[in-house]
Amino acid sequence: MLIVGLGNPGSDYEQTRHNIGFMVIDELVARNNASKLSSSSFSGELYKFQNASVSLENHFLLKPLTFMNLSGDSVIKVKNFYKIEDVVVIHDDLDLPFGALRFKRGGGHGGHNGLKSIDSKIGKEYIRIRIGIGKPEHKGEVVSYVLGKFSAEQLKCLPELIEHACDAVEYCLSHPLADVSSKYTQKAAKEC
Repeated sequence: MLIVGLGNPGSDYEQTRHNIGFMVIDELVARNNASKLSSSSFSGELYKFQNASVSLENHFLLKPLTFMNLSGDSVIKVKNFYKIEDVVVIHDDLDLPFGALRFKRGGGHGGHNGLKSIDSKIGKEYIRIRIGIGKPEHKGEVVSYVLGKFSAEQLKCLPELIEHACDAVEYCLSHPLADVSSKYTQKAAKEC
């Protein structure tokens, strides 16, 4: 399985709402001692679980470094090279309140440029782990909102949210999506 976290590369985008997929991948890499693979030809940072339980050993983690609107270029390269069938994409979702966690296979992109790019390269039938980031007050503020930093209050809740998302990803590797959804769906951030 290929587990993709969406975000934008570079220090300007660290800790922004749009990069929550990268944050989850970083935590999965740390907690599973994943090894970085030579990935220059994949336009991204690619990791493989090492010395992990048998259930994790054939899974890859990817942070596309193509910028959000070209994420599909990196995903298709890794998917084709390693002949991976199942893809999980972790991404921010404006339509969910901050801290919500939802799961689904397929569906629309909801205006998310990373998903648009992936859909155009591999189709829509992949698993999506949607992490709610909330919405700005005015529609015209969407770009600055998703590229903006989390609020101080959200930052307090972020570590627990990322841990919960990581638990869900690991569970997803060996359980049906319906079970993952039943166990890990969250309507909003828990009180911090």
